[in-house]
Amino acid sequence: MRIRRILAAVIATAALAGLGLTGAATATATATATAQGAPTYVTPSECKQGGGTVDLANNLCKGGMHNGEKID
Repeated sequence: MRIRRILAAVIATAALAGLGLTGAATATATATATAQGAPTYVTPSECKQGGGTVDLANNLCKGGMHNGEKID
């Protein structure tokens, strides 16, 4: 009888721990998706410092670390 109680407590603890990890993974995935979906802007100097060139006709940074990001 005592073993059953201990086993039930261990299973309940493991289940709750699993839910906590699942919730944390979901929150992390949501935060990552939100960060990736948001448009990013760089200044012309940030574009140049990142190795890119400023395309003012299209307001984009071409090449380098900020390739494809909009110029603010």
